[in-house]
Amino acid sequence: MISIIVAIADNYCIGKDNKIPWHIPEDFKYFKEKTTGKTVIMGANTFESILAYLKKPLPNRKSLVLNKDKNYKVPEGVFVFDSIPKALDFCREDGEIFFIGGASVYAQAMEFADRLYITEVHQTVDGDTFFPKINKNIWQEISRDDKDDFSFVIYDRKK
Repeated sequence: MISIIVAIADNYCIGKDNKIPWHIPEDFKYFKEKTTGKTVIMGANTFESILAYLKKPLPNRKSLVLNKDKNYKVPEGVFVFDSIPKALDFCREDGEIFFIGGASVYAQAMEFADRLYITEVHQTVDGDTFFPKINKNIWQEISRDDKDDFSFVIYDRKK
């Protein structure tokens, strides 16, 4: 299964200045719960922001970074690919695979994804990075867990 996991504001904003524009501890916990032990695929900016925050790749996950720069350096155990199809070929047997950002990776990954894990952040925020619109003709909501300021929503691709 190929999945996308993301938190988006009401205006589809997902970031500003390569940072998440809100702090929701329950969403970090949800992200960790869903992705631990899995393969995660991300763009270089997302990877760099994780390194800046954690000082290491995400623990207990196989990390794949999309980057066309053949000289791009990553820590041992992290894999670099120049396209989504090549990354997916590499981890085809890994069970559920998660795309975790950023915006251009999400936009490209939508055609490959079977499931969307969306944290709807119930606010409009100023940002410079946005998630693509979710086409309800393609995606069907299969679960929703509403909290005070956000909702955990899962969509599956319609058959």
